[in-house]
Amino acid sequence: MKKIYVLCLLWVGLSWSSWAQTADEKQVAAAVEIFKNALTTADKKLLESITADELSYGHSSGKVEDKAAFVNGVLNDPIKFNIIDLQDQTIRVAGNTALVRHAFNAKITNNGTPGEIKIRNLLVWQKQKGQWKLLARQAFKVP
Repeated sequence: MKKIYVLCLLWVGLSWSSWAQTADEKQVAAAVEIFKNALTTADKKLLESITADELSYGHSSGKVEDKAAFVNGVLNDPIKFNIIDLQDQTIRVAGNTALVRHAFNAKITNNGTPGEIKIRNLLVWQKQKGQWKLLARQAFKVP
C-alpha cells in the first residue's frame, strides 16, 4: 500500500511540474497569443511591435520573408486568417531565447473562398529590452 501511495505522490509531483510554467514561459505564451491576434486582425502596428527587426519568417512552401515582406503579406495577401487554433504547444526558454513549437490550425479565406491551413511551426523568440519578440519562424507541412 505504501508503494502505491508513494507512486501516486510521485506521479502527481511530476504532473504538476510539467504544467508549471516559469515567468518567462508565461510571457512567451502571452507573446504567442498577441502574435496570433495580430495575424487574425491584420493589425500592422501590433505585427511590427511583436516581431524583431531581424525577423526571418519561413513559410511551409519554403518561401522566406524579412519583417517588411512578412507584414506587407499579412496586410495585402489574399489569404486572411479568420480563426487560429494552436495545439500541442511547447515552450523552452534558454536565457534570452525561447523555442516554441505547436500545431497551427487556421480557418481562412483565400480571395473570399473559405479554406483551412494545418501546419506545424517552430517559433524562435528573443527577449529584447525586456520584451519578447519573434525573431524567426519556420513552418512545415504535417506529414
